[in-house]
Amino acid sequence: QVQLVESGGGLVQAGDSLRLSCAASGRTFSNYNMAWFRQAPGKEREFVAAIGMSGITTKYADDVKGRFTVSRDNAKNTVYLQMNSLKPEDTAVYYCAARGGLIIRTTPEEMNYWGKGTLVTVSS
Repeated sequence: QVQLVESGGGLVQAGDSLRLSCAASGRTFSNYNMAWFRQAPGKEREFVAAIGMSGITTKYADDVKGRFTVSRDNAKNTVYLQMNSLKPEDTAVYYCAARGGLIIRTTPEEMNYWGKGTLVTVSS
């Protein structure tokens, strides 16, 4: 089992920045690919960003490319999501997820472990 706990959400204005953190425990963190998803009210959960086990390979959804950066610190068992130039449409609950294996996964159905989420609200 892997336990994931997100933090760092909050209320910000459009154009502001936030950094989300996801602390992992339970298994060897560096054995897992990590991903961020988000779910806005009334919408399905969607992929935001992912990072490979070593931290070298990353993937992003098209609408966050150039604004969001995913990173990880395997020594601290933590993955981060730096969000810049936030827009009202970024408002959602952001979830951290984990999956083992060599391939980075980007759909919710493929992830094995989930955190409970942290709310990000961007006002216009």
